[in-house]
Amino acid sequence: MPIEQRGVDTIPEEERTSGPRDLVSILLGSNLCLGVIVFGWLPPSFGLGLWPSVTSIVVGTVVGIVFTAPLALVSLRTATNLSTSSGAQFGVRGRLVGSVVGLLLSLGYTALTLWIGGDVMTGVMGRLIGLPDDQGVRALTYGLLAVATVVAAVFGYRLLLRMSRILAVGMIALLLVGVVAYAGDFTTAAPPDTEYLLGSFWPTWLLAAVAAGLSGPVAFITLLGDYTRYVSPHRHRPKKVLAATALGLFVGLLTPQLFGTYTALAARAGLDYAGPLVAASPVWYLLPLFLAASAGSIGNAGLMLYSMGLDLDAIVPRATRTTATVVAALVATAFVFVGSFAWDAQSAMTSFVLLLTAIGTPWAVITLIGYARCRGVYDADALQVLNRRSRGGVYWYRAGWNLPATASWALGAAVGMAAVSTPLYEGPLLALTGGVDCSFILSGLVGGAAYLAMTPRPAPVPAPEPRPAEAVVAVDRRRRPAGVRADGPGPPPPRRARGGDLSRRGRRRCRGHPGRRHPGRRRRGRRSG
Repeated sequence: MPIEQRGVDTIPEEERTSGPRDLVSILLGSNLCLGVIVFGWLPPSFGLGLWPSVTSIVVGTVVGIVFTAPLALVSLRTATNLSTSSGAQFGVRGRLVGSVVGLLLSLGYTALTLWIGGDVMTGVMGRLIGLPDDQGVRALTYGLLAVATVVAAVFGYRLLLRMSRILAVGMIALLLVGVVAYAGDFTTAAPPDTEYLLGSFWPTWLLAAVAAGLSGPVAFITLLGDYTRYVSPHRHRPKKVLAATALGLFVGLLTPQLFGTYTALAARAGLDYAGPLVAASPVWYLLPLFLAASAGSIGNAGLMLYSMGLDLDAIVPRATRTTATVVAALVATAFVFVGSFAWDAQSAMTSFVLLLTAIGTPWAVITLIGYARCRGVYDADALQVLNRRSRGGVYWYRAGWNLPATASWALGAAVGMAAVSTPLYEGPLLALTGGVDCSFILSGLVGGAAYLAMTPRPAPVPAPEPRPAEAVVAVDRRRRPAGVRADGPGPPPPRRARGGDLSRRGRRRCRGHPGRRHPGRRRRGRRSG
């Protein structure tokens, strides 16, 4: 399989061969990993039992999907990734805001996946062959996972899609076996020695809904375009693409997270997840657990690293996607070492997802408002101005920046940061919200309202591009509504008059327009004689 050569440039129509089924496959297969499973552990670690944990995850995930899934339609129209597409609202240089947000999201989730996957692999090898669980062994495991992840990410979208199809089947089988393996120790009560993290039930439940449920879909606010840019809008309707995205996110996120909640309660995992998970596993499930930790981590981290390479390529246009991917992998591996040896898992994860959710939400809201304003019509060539190192175009604004959009994002992000509640940091606005973390809602509302107020006029909408001939033929094969011709949209052909051909009808000059003629009625009269 050849290495993908495409960066953030526009994907040609002939290469856009993916479809809605591929979206479901990649969103399902890539998320069935310990890096997503571990988020199901967060609600029990906050002191919640089974049903509060399940409801918080489900509610948060559904709300996040409703907010995130429409972003897939942007790249369906632009044929490039979402960060580059946001140049329509932020400017071709202002789109770097989206690139930085996407880079931070992918960096954190890549490091988290390698971290949790490596810890479980090390623990399993310790039980199977007596390998010591020390820093040297962990560092070696992290390094091997990182190398395998780089290989998958460098080869690109096609390889990652094939891996996701295999993982979607294999990981579901491993998780089903895991349900049986941990069934004997399962309990619905919260882990021992865990109290409500925020002191009472509802604030803790809302924190779990945001940190464990909502954060899953929000992690894809810049990733969805990496897949839908390979889907042709001329072959697949936007409704089908939107439905496939929502289905892939719903099943792909809830399946591993609910498994994480189930195993966390069975293993009595309070302050740590990887250690109790391995310790509570039956001996016969250790090998399947090792396969799930290794293969699943490579699939998920590979997809995140692939997105990181695209975002870094957008920030540094001179760098190739392959070079950007390798650099991103080195940075992510460094974060793994810092997280494993210096940070507390629960505090680091919770703080990371809440802060990035507050920063990324206003960017996504502004991008969606822009999509609604332009009705999905973009100038794909003008979005690539920065990548060509040139100037001008409909999205140039002022020196490549749309200052009202950038200021709106900054204001929304600042409000979100001031309203966040994490184990490591609490914002000053918490006194006004009763100690409840409303950072997601406030950042989105403030950023979106500021953008609407500062930009009362919609952004300029370029003329739609002509449709390919093959798409016109496909439309013609379907049933055409009245008024649509076979060669494309346009007025219907003139109807014949009942009296015969128009050229044979009697004509008379139109009043006020002596140069025009129109068919006239034949005079009725009695026949003579």
